[in-house]
Amino acid sequence: MINKPPINVQDGFFYQLRKDNTLVDVVLLSERKRLGRIKRFDKYALVLDVDGREEMIYKHAIASVSPTPVARPAAPAAPVPNPAPAP
Repeated sequence: MINKPPINVQDGFFYQLRKDNTLVDVVLLSERKRLGRIKRFDKYALVLDVDGREEMIYKHAIASVSPTPVARPAAPAAPVPNPAPAP
């Protein structure tokens, strides 16, 4: 039997979010929400950049981490026809 290293789903997920500088929603077990970008992480904590300040959040306090939806630009408005000049 071949000994394979265990797959660590968290590391891959957090690495990609950090590499892409993705804005993430972190929901804590206390139901408090934090919005920021992952700066660093290890097996116990992650450091989130929240409005230019770094916050360390212990993983045991996290309920979920998810990338924020990418805002799509609004569809361009239909051009407004120029009214004909009054005679």
